[in-house]
Amino acid sequence: MSSKLPTDPNQLLGESQAANYLAVSPRTLRNWRTRGGGPKFVKVSARCIRYRLKDLVDWTDKRTRRSTSDMGFFR
Repeated sequence: MSSKLPTDPNQLLGESQAANYLAVSPRTLRNWRTRGGGPKFVKVSARCIRYRLKDLVDWTDKRTRRSTSDMGFFR
């Protein structure tokens, strides 16, 4: 599979691709899925998890801040 990200926002990404996009480890994504707080994901089957590109973009957009004192959604 290519390491380039797709241009279709509905395209499903594997765990490694999603982790690479977010600059985190696949293990971090697994922890977020278990504990909550991470990006939305698609459970294709019991052992097959995928992420839509648009959900990753939305998730990062919601966490964008202008300063360290900007609490954003944590208020």
